Amino acid sequence: MTATHTYRASLDDIDALVPLFDAYRQFYAQASDPEMARTFLAERLQREESLLLLARIADGVVGFTQLYPTFSSVRAARVWVLNDLYVEPAARGRGVARALLQAASDFARDDDAIRLELETTPDNTSAQALYHATGWQLYDDTLRFHLPLTRG
Repeated sequence: MTATHTYRASLDDIDALVPLFDAYRQFYAQASDPEMARTFLAERLQREESLLLLARIADGVVGFTQLYPTFSSVRAARVWVLNDLYVEPAARGRGVARALLQAASDFARDDDAIRLELETTPDNTSAQALYHATGWQLYDDTLRFHLPLTRG
């Protein structure tokens, strides 16, 4: 198995990140829009509103995860939301997603966060299997709600 190198993305990585982010959005039935992806990612990086971790195999970036900061008022502590995780199809099954999940948990621990959170769709059974296999646990005692505002 080829070694996966993970690292924190910067604006210098935007050209490698845009096609992955665009493919990720298409996986969730969004229209391809590389310019929107570039603008969105650049804003997150410039404003330090999210953390992007990239995975590289040999000479190519093959996956990413994006974390957003939030807080637990009850625990008065930092929480990171793992909002996005994507590995290009040709690199799947090679440990890339596991490496990204490990990099995310290492970062969150180093940041003194009390937990990482994520959600996925009910039909994404391969992702669910990965999360279970890497120690993620379901919130059995909570219900998650959302209130749609202006966008779908």
